[in-house]
Amino acid sequence: MLDTFRKIRNDFRAALSMDPAATSKLEVALTYAGFHAMLFYRMAHWLWKKRIPFLPRALSQFARFLTGIEIHPGAAIGSGLFIDHGMGVVVGETTEIGDNVTLFQGVTLGGTGKQRGKRHPTIGSHVVVGAGAKVLGPITIGDFVKIGANSVVLQDVPDHSTVVGIPGRIVRIKDERVPDEALLDHIHIPDPIADKLIDLQVQLDKLREDMDKLRPGRK
Repeated sequence: MLDTFRKIRNDFRAALSMDPAATSKLEVALTYAGFHAMLFYRMAHWLWKKRIPFLPRALSQFARFLTGIEIHPGAAIGSGLFIDHGMGVVVGETTEIGDNVTLFQGVTLGGTGKQRGKRHPTIGSHVVVGAGAKVLGPITIGDFVKIGANSVVLQDVPDHSTVVGIPGRIVRIKDERVPDEALLDHIHIPDPIADKLIDLQVQLDKLREDMDKLRPGRK
């Protein structure tokens, strides 16, 4: 129980520190749906681990009704989870989440079938999952990963990586930690395919220029 209260305190601190719109502790405590959802989840998870029937799921569904955020009480969530806005967030039963993770609205950490056992993703620490992103199946997302808005991730992602697109494409950030000040910026994310297309267009324009110079009558 002491560990549960410690995690609740860290969830509260995460909401207060990560959201630039937070003006006071009272505002976070009374008006932040993400914090409220985590509060209900922490209680439901404690009951779930005690193998108490029905009540954990009932709390989970009540929290969903109040906040629009559905977190299965069986999910294992570390300390300092921040859910920004949160409407439409779904976290499945066998999901595992590390410490200091940020989820934006519309995120789904879900399964891909009806198989039993581990069927939801494992999310590392210091991960940011952008608005509307879907992370599906028993895959592993490493530490310090950024997942772009509306991405669909179906494969493992190594540490210090960025993922964009449908299906998710990995952009490796070699040996560099994502700066803390960039953790909330899930818009300005590199797109390697778009960059390649731009590069090809530049080359085509250069070839046309060279061909024009070779035409008779042109100096």
